[in-house]
Amino acid sequence: MTNSLDDFNEILSPDEPLAKHTWLKLGGNAERFYVPKSREQLIALVQACVAADMPIRILGGGSNLMVSDAGVSGAVIKLTDPVLSAISVDGNRVTAEGGALLSRVVSESVRSGLAGLENLVGIPGTVGGAVVGNAGGRNGDIGEFVSKVEVMTHAGELAERTGDELTFAYRSSTITDLLVLSVDLELRPDESDDLTARMKKLWIMKRATQPLADQSAGCIFRNPRGLSAGALIEQCGLKDLTVGKARISDRHANFVVTEDGATSADVDSLISKVQHAVADKFGVDLELEIRKW
Repeated sequence: MTNSLDDFNEILSPDEPLAKHTWLKLGGNAERFYVPKSREQLIALVQACVAADMPIRILGGGSNLMVSDAGVSGAVIKLTDPVLSAISVDGNRVTAEGGALLSRVVSESVRSGLAGLENLVGIPGTVGGAVVGNAGGRNGDIGEFVSKVEVMTHAGELAERTGDELTFAYRSSTITDLLVLSVDLELRPDESDDLTARMKKLWIMKRATQPLADQSAGCIFRNPRGLSAGALIEQCGLKDLTVGKARISDRHANFVVTEDGATSADVDSLISKVQHAVADKFGVDLELEIRKW
């Protein structure tokens, strides 16, 4: 028997400000904000929302997300440790629940002497979000290591995606389900010390070129095929371009940095100015990598 939404009032925060749950620190409120305390409660809550025809959004690390100033209606379900955060290693396979931070999955695989994920060091967010968006960089993407994904569908049903159901492309995948419950990653053995050294080198390079100490949300735009969005923006002379309390980073032009008091309207305006400038100068249409609610 499906629970009613009233059964979850103990984990409900009405009109919760979403700004404090995202890296950009902006946006309006969630009409209904839930923080489940267990995997079982999470699944039951999703099924209750589906039964009530309540729109559902899943919030992980909030690193690649911009929330409208108007906020969002329906239910926002926040994944917090320890719910969906377990990581286990069996031979060459790392199994991580969808809410586990990608940084923890990377560290655990390196510590276990398994190679492949060290290239993802410094990428924020959860492993579930990373798999859905095929997170990666110039040294490779996470999708090449994914062998199985356990999901919850928009109908509230449990399913597994394997084989032909798993296709990955640049910053995208065929996983369009509501929620990633767990991911199996097939890696290869290597010396843990060598992997650690490689990971530290990549981390130092990333720190030197990205505004990791600022309030930002990772790359705003996808790289056009064979091109660098950051380089195109920089060649338009847009580093440090400011709208309100939001600006293009002077360290990496594909990052937007926000200050206290910034609004989504500020960032939207900045995005629009950048897209128009790059289209006018290079004839290239920049597509968003950041998600918008």
